Amino acid sequence: MIIEEILQEYGDLKEKFKRFKNIVNEEHLKEKLSNIEKQTHDPDFWSSKESKHLLKEQSSIKKFLDDWYYLVRRFEDMDVLLELQEEGENVAAEIEENFTELKQIVNDFELKLILNGENDINNAILTIHSGAGGTEANDWANMLLRMYIRWAENRKFKYEMLDYQAGDEAGIKSATLNIIGPYAYGYLKGETGVHRLVRLSPFDANNKRHTSFASVFVLPEIEDDVDIVINESDLKIDTFRAGGAGGQHVNTTDSAVRITHLPTGIVVSCQNERSQHKNKAHALKILKSKLYELEMEKKNKEKNELESSKTEINFGSQIRSYVLHPYKMVKDLRTRHETGNPDAVLDGELDDFIRSYLFYKAGMQSRGDEE
Repeated sequence: MIIEEILQEYGDLKEKFKRFKNIVNEEHLKEKLSNIEKQTHDPDFWSSKESKHLLKEQSSIKKFLDDWYYLVRRFEDMDVLLELQEEGENVAAEIEENFTELKQIVNDFELKLILNGENDINNAILTIHSGAGGTEANDWANMLLRMYIRWAENRKFKYEMLDYQAGDEAGIKSATLNIIGPYAYGYLKGETGVHRLVRLSPFDANNKRHTSFASVFVLPEIEDDVDIVINESDLKIDTFRAGGAGGQHVNTTDSAVRITHLPTGIVVSCQNERSQHKNKAHALKILKSKLYELEMEKKNKEKNELESSKTEINFGSQIRSYVLHPYKMVKDLRTRHETGNPDAVLDGELDDFIRSYLFYKAGMQSRGDEE
């Protein structure tokens, strides 16, 4: 990229940066931090019910301000490099490298401006279920699992396989991932829904076109300090022998755990660890997140049940279509965002779809403003 092109694009970035300055209510955020800090000096603070919520808010604000100050410094560094270039210094390579990094930092920060929900900063628990259709649907669910793992790897997020139910011949019936990284839930919350694939089936001897469905459901991982009470008497705990495609997914003892929460009927399972104790701990983590979401929906008076997005995995309920034949396209049916490169999307390049959904759903609001 030549310097003239960088200067033109950098001008656009600076305009976006100016808009950020109008959106980021820095003084108000500092005032909030100061008020929380004052409250922590009160001897009664640590025994109050509000303490955990306020400490979480304090941590979130500090992280946001750190990201903001880092962005400010990167623009200052870029301005210095451009000044050196004007003075005759040969810093073109550094300018190009810094500009490429700055564009990504700006894009990430732009998303953080709208990822201001209570749990957006949390890790994510992502579950995939194959729809009707046997091997074909199971293979599609496995393709989605790989897509989200690749997305996590691209962002340098960690992930843990909490549950894995292999298909009878190929693919998976279901899988649950814990994706670990800042704002993982915020980024992925728009992936909840039914995903549709159209392709020439590799499992059809006649090479006919098939349509397959799989559902994705995303929950925030709820921290231990969140007050969700789970009574042992409300739980039905079953153990069974883990099965799967082989290798790490096979166990020789009854270490897999299935937990049924009797009051709500919610069922969770985990079988990926060899330790029954660890599988139970992971299953309880998923259950806690589901109960938290259920409680939040009650408070918000939403009409749909927590699992409503997974009730019908077929036509009419999908959020995104992936077409590999007779043409190539991925299209989000909510935002109308599309690309002609499904191979890249299935290899984890989801950020454009994530961005388009978040801006479609939320819009830009000032961080730190009172509700």
